[in-house]
Amino acid sequence: MDISRAEQRILHLLAQGGRIDLVRNEAGKPEEVHCFSRDGWRYAGLDMDLFRKLKRRRTIASHGGQPYRITRRGLQLVRSQPDNC
Repeated sequence: MDISRAEQRILHLLAQGGRIDLVRNEAGKPEEVHCFSRDGWRYAGLDMDLFRKLKRRRTIASHGGQPYRITRRGLQLVRSQPDNC
């Protein structure tokens, strides 16, 4: 399965140890999504639509209320690139 360049960038960041945090509103619905690198830098290229697409393809998952991380399926889909372009 081919994935888009934006999905590729997010999965590459997650494969290097990054995480995705959700910000929920009072009703418990996801309102914002933030992607962080392993160094703690925030990546601005992730929006709610892209997050839903990654989750639907089962390339990311959360266990026990923890931040979203890459899954084995996500690791299989990501292509290694030294400059992440």
